[in-house]
Amino acid sequence: MKLDDWQQKVMDTKGNMVLRSGRQVGKSFIIARKAAEYALNNPNKLIMVIAFTEKQANLLFSKILRNIHDTDKKSISKPKPTKHVINLKNKSQIFCYAAGDTGFGIMGYTIDLLIADEAAWIKEEVWNSIIPALAITRGNIWLLSTPFLSEGYYAECFKDEDFTSFHQSSEDCPRRDDQFLEKQKQKLTKSKYAQMYLGEFVDDAHRIFGDGWIEKVCTLDPILPPTNSSPRGETSIGIDVAGTGEDESTYEGLQRKGDTITQFHHQVVEKSSEMWFTEMMINIRHLNKKYEDVKFGIDGDGLGSGVVSSAMSDDDLRRNVVDLRNSKRETSDNKETSRSMKEAMYMNILEMGELGQLHLFDAAEIRLSLRSIISQKLEGGKEKIDGNYSHIVEGLTRAAWLLKEKELNIVIYSIKV
Repeated sequence: MKLDDWQQKVMDTKGNMVLRSGRQVGKSFIIARKAAEYALNNPNKLIMVIAFTEKQANLLFSKILRNIHDTDKKSISKPKPTKHVINLKNKSQIFCYAAGDTGFGIMGYTIDLLIADEAAWIKEEVWNSIIPALAITRGNIWLLSTPFLSEGYYAECFKDEDFTSFHQSSEDCPRRDDQFLEKQKQKLTKSKYAQMYLGEFVDDAHRIFGDGWIEKVCTLDPILPPTNSSPRGETSIGIDVAGTGEDESTYEGLQRKGDTITQFHHQVVEKSSEMWFTEMMINIRHLNKKYEDVKFGIDGDGLGSGVVSSAMSDDDLRRNVVDLRNSKRETSDNKETSRSMKEAMYMNILEMGELGQLHLFDAAEIRLSLRSIISQKLEGGKEKIDGNYSHIVEGLTRAAWLLKEKELNIVIYSIKV
């Protein structure tokens, strides 16, 4: 495959590197190729691939394995590669782990090459834990990511003379789809488009859910859900339908017992076939039968409109599906307010967490989704809530809204004597 000019420069670069780019420009492809070449040509080396979540790390790890297999499959030693380690006959090893919040699980290794995918999302505690592992070997660091906020270790590396930096926009990619990019430009805020497709840091935004809030809320063991069978009390499932160009839908279940709201269901489903709509309706019907009297919250705009419409025509679902459109205005006393439903739902779940009412699963992908949510300023002073990995939180906000305590409707009767 003929490389782009910037990809060839990456292949020719020695030492530390830091890359930022828009989506689908080929950054993971070229790093996987370079990592495979390094492992094959340098014996007795330990290469570590990390990302915030295991899924992110495994995506790059599998590409490295594919490159090694295509280049020289006989170089792979026994035992066979697993999702965590590749052993080569030249005694080099490639490990793959989720960094998590602290990096504790990857401490203790002596590393020759550290590769961090989606490095902008890795917390500072992780860097403090893992950078010392390169001290003895004087090893190299390769960082790649779609950028996030212009702060932290990853952002600072672009100012560090010890790193060769690369910046590549999706608009400059020779394989770009101009029609798709134009649609995204019309759909997203100027700042969000710059982040996702131009590879620019976000300077005019702040996170909605801070690390302290996440630590307080994400406490439940996802392997041991809070109920042994079906949840008890008032229950709801928030659904986020994967949009065009996205590949995951999510189903997030919450239950209320008094003032306590706990998560009982977390499911992320890849939109892997043209039958995704049928598969989604089957899944909703399955959950409706599995959990008695559950309410489903769905955004009825966009692709969600078809799901809501189909559910409303289903005798078993119509009473349990609630259309929670992000674009609608919140209503109070039967009057629309200045806040959108999306803003209202996000503020509701934020308040639940601050009050100690909300308890979510302690899962890396849930934490990542919460950390990705930012409020960006728009022209005219308004703000918009968004995120690169928002689909899990979108489901959670809808489930939480359906469990929101209803305001007392006081009716005064006039009695004539």
